[in-house]
Amino acid sequence: MASCEFDSSRIHFTCRSQEEADMIKKNYSKTSKSCKVTFELTEEVVHGASSVMLVGDFNNWSTTASPLKKKKNGPFSIVIPLEPGREYQFRYFIDYCKWENDWNADKYVPSPFGDSDNSVVIV
Repeated sequence: MASCEFDSSRIHFTCRSQEEADMIKKNYSKTSKSCKVTFELTEEVVHGASSVMLVGDFNNWSTTASPLKKKKNGPFSIVIPLEPGREYQFRYFIDYCKWENDWNADKYVPSPFGDSDNSVVIV
């Protein structure tokens, strides 16, 4: 199955197979006081990148604080504990030169810089 997203600000469709799709997985604690969120990008999405950083509200938009680790089978991933009941804006920073959104984000909001959107995960 393919997932397709229409981005009206750039006037194009992006279609990816299920294997190529980015992934966000939420694992809530039994007490619901925390949620471990897994952010993952496949090799097909990062196109041979050597580094991927998760940058967002949860790390004060630091471009170095949250590096994704490359798994043996190809994807890059990281698990971040987040407080439930909030929305967190984020983007991926690939090889310190390219910004990428997560096509499986819960929603998107305009960036304060006006030239793009930020991905949002709702916990």
